[in-house]
Amino acid sequence: MEKTGFTTRSLNVPYSKKDPHSSLQMPIYEAVAFEFDSAEQIEANFRGEYVAHVYSRASSPTVEYFELKMKALLNAHGVLAVSSGMAAISNAILSVVKTGENIISGHQLFGHTYTLFAHTFSDLGIETRFSEMKHQEEIEKLIDSKTRAIYFETVTNPQLEVVDIEMLSAITKKHNLLLIADSTITPPNVFNAQQFGVDIEVISATKYISGGATCFGGVIIDYGNYNWELNPNLTNYTPKFGNNAFIAKLRKNIYRNTGGSMTPQTASNMIQGLDILEIRVEKCYQNCMTLGDYLQQHPHVKAVGYPGLKNDPQHFFAKKYFSGIPGTIMTFDLESKDACFQFMNRLKTIRRATNLNDNKTLIIHPHSTIYAEFTEDERNKTGIRDTMLRLSVGIENTNDLIADISQALK
Repeated sequence: MEKTGFTTRSLNVPYSKKDPHSSLQMPIYEAVAFEFDSAEQIEANFRGEYVAHVYSRASSPTVEYFELKMKALLNAHGVLAVSSGMAAISNAILSVVKTGENIISGHQLFGHTYTLFAHTFSDLGIETRFSEMKHQEEIEKLIDSKTRAIYFETVTNPQLEVVDIEMLSAITKKHNLLLIADSTITPPNVFNAQQFGVDIEVISATKYISGGATCFGGVIIDYGNYNWELNPNLTNYTPKFGNNAFIAKLRKNIYRNTGGSMTPQTASNMIQGLDILEIRVEKCYQNCMTLGDYLQQHPHVKAVGYPGLKNDPQHFFAKKYFSGIPGTIMTFDLESKDACFQFMNRLKTIRRATNLNDNKTLIIHPHSTIYAEFTEDERNKTGIRDTMLRLSVGIENTNDLIADISQALK
């Protein structure tokens, strides 16, 4: 497809096969099984010699079109849609790391990602070595012969730290490691992962891509940059599948056998969500900028975090990597936890809920919710304060949001 704008490309990705009714919307193929013309044909499929849908836990036409759409928009090598963002993370890691091996990541991670790494994977014998992600020397000291990947969030949630992605890419190339990015906070219309050396990208499609909290799902993206012969866990796949070894292992092993498939109805919502993604992000971003300016000037607000603001310490990297649009999540601090709760309870338009990138503006107190199971020491390490509120900014009229915040801060 010619080089066109994000939305134009999204609206014009062709189907893998012509629709018999020339439908402008991909139909929802809510089927479990698909028929073959002969025993020989189905045998050829199972041998990998004839490509077709067999069983919807493995693939379906509607999910396939969502994957094709993501692949075209990101100029990716391979894409796999899964049931949730956490499924995307776990499937990707389990495909390239096994018991006795390790990955490196930062302390400042989304709470459930942190517990997946620190507890669930630890129980499986997979070690996560946590590091300060801004210091190259500290990261490199943690690398040994059993290290398989560096994992990072493009913008940490909810701390809103932005790492130097090109620095991480240089480290992984030097040591033949994978660079895996969770870009959930920075949608695909503002972040070009491949341009900055990311090998594998994982996204919680529940957020921006779903079109406003219509469903939950995840995406794993392979940019085709990595030589899979360097990873010993792909040994059984590289001879036959070569550059497709990672996606092949997912489809034929981890993803297929753990059952984290996306439903056709979900895929349909994701397809439509992609078509309006750019429009939603722009509106949310403009709201963020206006709210950021307002909050910075309010006497009851002690601190404001949003890397899109020019005076934010993360703004340099936000501009370098995300064209100045580092997602649409912001934080602000009040004087105490009690003040945060009183403020939340006075809100009338902004909703008290835990999702991100809904069409509605949502607020949460991370210290007492997402990180409720953490010890105070763990909260301190991950940068979670009891005075901090996280605001996921939606598409409402800006004046209405300011009016709601203003009355709640009185």
